[in-house]
Amino acid sequence: MQDFKNKVAVITGAGRGIGRGIAERCAKEGMKVVLAGIGMKSLSQTEAHLKAQGATVVSIQTDVSKVEDIERLANTTLESFGGVHLLVNNAGVDAGTTIWDSTVSDWEWVLNVNLWGVIYGVKVFVPLMLEQDTECHIVNVSSVAGLGQGANLGIYKVTKHGVVTLSETLYHELAHRQSKINVSVYCPGFVQTDILSSERNRPTDSQTDNEKAAVTAEYKALRQRLSDGVAGGISIEASADVLFAGIWANQLYITSDHEHDEWIRERMENIVNRRNPVVTMPES
Repeated sequence: MQDFKNKVAVITGAGRGIGRGIAERCAKEGMKVVLAGIGMKSLSQTEAHLKAQGATVVSIQTDVSKVEDIERLANTTLESFGGVHLLVNNAGVDAGTTIWDSTVSDWEWVLNVNLWGVIYGVKVFVPLMLEQDTECHIVNVSSVAGLGQGANLGIYKVTKHGVVTLSETLYHELAHRQSKINVSVYCPGFVQTDILSSERNRPTDSQTDNEKAAVTAEYKALRQRLSDGVAGGISIEASADVLFAGIWANQLYITSDHEHDEWIRERMENIVNRRNPVVTMPES
């Protein structure tokens, strides 16, 4: 997709972080923007910010873990603007500790948002785009964590690896149909967001007691490293610039930097060489 003016963009997780940055960029490109998110306060703030800049915007409270919410999002988009041209499946959360200490609720919540949210988005919107038969683009937001390996962030990485292979498969299947829909999977490194506080949106009936994990030295050190990484990451505006450059270039794989290239390459080479990875001991 080269021309965005007057096209319609649907962005999940649009109230904050990467999603808000993308929404702002869509507005600058002259797109009509549909903001989807679970937190109405941040969604309304983003809507007001974009409207103040002259953008045409609609906000829809959406829990991406529920297919009926995604269907409502699609129906409202069509009722409001008559079509959709850019879909960004961005909503994401993080929870849990080690693979075995993470609770079933941790697994269910993160999988439902990060992976099922993308699955539902694709399942609901692709048929609409195929029927439109116009140039469209789908961006599924993964993470550099979806390309690498190592300890920690197990649930998050499971979902993000899943988003990568889902996007790859979708890319090939749509190409086989000779459709006008292009696909990208965005795998950013650190971006200045509040992903580490995503528990704020966790359903009450899904919350569990992780106090034991939170006080371990290893867990605390990990959270501090992640916090430092996020604070030193690129801005949401720079992230959106990278993404749009990738869309213009019709790239399947879009990354925000080359900082993690060696880490990704090492995993790929370990696989093709049937070689066990080098285990790095945790910091404390």
